Formats: sequence, structure tokens, C-alpha cells
Amino acid sequence: MTTPLDGMRILDFTYLLPGPYGTMLLADMGADIIKVENSESPDILRLLPPYINGMGAAYAHVNRGKKSLSLNLKKQEAVEIVHRLVRDFDIVIEQFRPGVMERLGLGYERIREINPSVIYCSLTGYGQTGSYALRAGHDINYMAVSGVESFSGRKETGPVHLGIPVADVASGSKNLAIGVLAAYINRLKTGKGDFIDVSITDGVFAMSFVAAAGYLAGGPEPIRDDLLSGGALYDFYVTADGGYLSVGPVEQKFFAAFCECIGCPDMAPTGILNWNNKERAAKIIAEKPLSHWREVFAQCDACVEPVNTLSEAINSPPLAERDMVVEVRTAEGKAVRQIGNPIKFGSGHYYAPLAGAALGCHNDAILAGAGYSDAEVMRFKENGVIGK
Repeated sequence: MTTPLDGMRILDFTYLLPGPYGTMLLADMGADIIKVENSESPDILRLLPPYINGMGAAYAHVNRGKKSLSLNLKKQEAVEIVHRLVRDFDIVIEQFRPGVMERLGLGYERIREINPSVIYCSLTGYGQTGSYALRAGHDINYMAVSGVESFSGRKETGPVHLGIPVADVASGSKNLAIGVLAAYINRLKTGKGDFIDVSITDGVFAMSFVAAAGYLAGGPEPIRDDLLSGGALYDFYVTADGGYLSVGPVEQKFFAAFCECIGCPDMAPTGILNWNNKERAAKIIAEKPLSHWREVFAQCDACVEPVNTLSEAINSPPLAERDMVVEVRTAEGKAVRQIGNPIKFGSGHYYAPLAGAALGCHNDAILAGAGYSDAEVMRFKENGVIGK
């Protein structure tokens, strides 16, 4: 089957989560990707349990569809291998701190000398410029520095951290994919490559537009307990059996339907921002188990849904009806269930059919394809240029 990104070829120097997830999005849509890992210090996501054929399940997921090339980039011959590959794999994506790829002889300017039309994307926590450029960070730090956590959570308990890496994925991974696709489209028109600087913190700040737009227009500093962080009826409510109900009837018609469903139609005219309505609704919801409210709101168009467990979400609508769990294969042919591609096309549901590979398992094939002889490949192994 022809895929949307047939012909796109990428050398992927990313690791852990944000970079690999972003390049996985491209692999799912058909990009040909070589993941280059340090043979002396491979991606530590490989070590995160549970395991699939000796590698972490999360690694096998975010690196599906990619070939694995293990190189010791401290060896000059390994750098020369990349220089040869980049003539054909003319998109390079990396996730090191600024300056690391330059010191290795693999920075943008050096790669552009070899391939003038190269698209080169650098993903970092704080960007390539500014006083924070060299600082280390993780998802929680980017959320904090961007200002988002100052108006997330509750006044009583402070900032809240979600169970998913929002900054890494929604800002880092997806902006990486968007930037590469935009540069790729532009190169198809002009023949010119580009350098892409993706800062995860920049992306998180950009997602705060609901709060930040008003502040930048002269409004007050956003605070916790506003409309979107529990200051109004828009919130989570505990049920009698310890479950939770998500209540989001922002529009008046949905709020009126919600009031009918909980037996309080008199609340409808007073609005979602009325604090007394919130307390009253919380008390009513707490009197019945979650199963009761599931039935009540199943037929009610009120923007109210139960908080599902992961297993419930996987086996229930809408996910169970949307091909969001797919079966891929390991290199050994073992079937593995993974999350499907959330982007659906009229021409098909595209996702890479092979799980992430063992470290360096494609070394011989990649090097042979680049024109190296068997004797040269053997010498590379003996000299520690590539993994054995």
C-alpha cells in the first residue's frame, strides 16, 4: 500500500520520549527512518519495564517502523558513516543539547556542506538560543517554566501534574512532526532545505493561549480555580463508590440538560459559574455510584462522561470503535498490541507494522546499502565503530 510519506528518508538521533514519539508519527505515515543510537550508551527507554523480547514495551512502541543502526559517534569512522548516509537520508532530527552535534562533526552547517538541501531539526527543552539553552529539563520543568502550572490545579493544593507527558508529546513531538512536514513541503516546491529549532517550552507556552491571550491583551494574571481549572462547575466529581465523573457543560444548552439529569432543573437559569450550583451538584453526584451516572448520562447530551480506567477506555466506545489498538510484529514475528495512529485518512489507517528493533539489528543491511563491503563492516565491528 502506498503511504502518505513514501520517499521521505530520515536519520533519527533522538532518544527517550519526545523525539522518538515525533519520528514515530512520521514512520506511521510511511517515512523511511534509521534510528542512530550510541553503541556504548543506547537509549535508556530500552530498559524501562515491562519488556517485549528483551526491550522496554514503551521503546518498542515509540520506535516502531524504524531501522536500528548502532554507532559509536566518538569514533571518526562512525561520523564518516553518517556523512555518507546523509547524502540519501536528507532529513536529520536530533535531540541533544545545543553544541553536541557540532562537536561530533554532525551539526547543521557541516551536514549542509554535504547535502545543501538537508532539512535539519533540533528538538530541545528550551531552544537553541537564550540563557536556558544549555539547561537540562524534563516535562514537569517545561510546564513550570512556561507559566502553565501557575494557573493549573487548585488554590488549596497547588500545581497539578498529569499522568501523561503533555509537554514532551503535545509540544515537543507534535511540533517536531509539523515542522519537518512543513519544511519537506517547502523543499518539494523550492528545492531548499531548512533548519528547524523546536523548543518544548515554547510549545507549551503557545498552548496556553486561552489564559495568555487575555493577559497579553491587558487582562489580569490568570490564576488557579478559574473556569478551566475547577473554579466553576467544569470539574471532576467523586461518586458514592469512589469513581469520578467529568462534568463539562460549558454551553447553556448542555448545562440545562445536565441540570435535568441530576434532578435540579431550577439550577439552569443561574449558570455554570454559580458556586452554589457546584456545591449542590457535587453533593447529588456523591449520593450515587458511578454505574448509576453512566446510565443517566449515556442518553443525555450534556458533555458529562465517566473517568474510565485504561482497560475500560480500551474496551469501550469511542476508542474500541476507532481502530486505536493495533497489532504489530517484532523482528522475531511475535504479535504485539500497541496504540494505533490517531490520524485517520480516507485512503487508509496507516501505522508502521513492525515494533522497535533490537539495538543495531540493521547494521549490516544499512551499511551494505550505503556501499560498504563485508570486510569494511567486519573492521568496523572489530574497532568498535559499530555495535556487534
